[in-house]
Amino acid sequence: MTAQAPVRAPIAARRTGYVIAALVNVCIWFAINLWPGWARVPFLTEDTVLVLGWINLSIATAIAANLAYLAYDAPWFTALGGLVTTVVGLAAMVRFWRIFPVDPPAPWPLLTRIVLVVAVGGTVIGLIAQASSLVRTLSQRSAT
Repeated sequence: MTAQAPVRAPIAARRTGYVIAALVNVCIWFAINLWPGWARVPFLTEDTVLVLGWINLSIATAIAANLAYLAYDAPWFTALGGLVTTVVGLAAMVRFWRIFPVDPPAPWPLLTRIVLVVAVGGTVIGLIAQASSLVRTLSQRSAT
């Protein structure tokens, strides 16, 4: 019995997804940094500037990865891009946890921290999945 590679969507569908993902991230970056901007969100504190660099790096990494996939979307390459974007996203969440630039009324601080813990946990699981996907695709590539 041989293991079969998962069936991938057609290239046109994948490219459409990459473009949509990049555009969504550009819109998020625009909303955070330009209009209306993070400063307009009433529960964000001035400490937000201390995490903004990591958040922007995470968004930029996702945009760059999706644009790179438009040019080259081999399974190993998309797995590597997913791993990189997941690591940067995790770093942004850890920085957010340490600074915690939010000041909402009770019980929102506790709920925000709970959501952040769940997000970090899911990201760690995603990191493991991306790493195993990269190893699998590289081993399949070297076997052929």
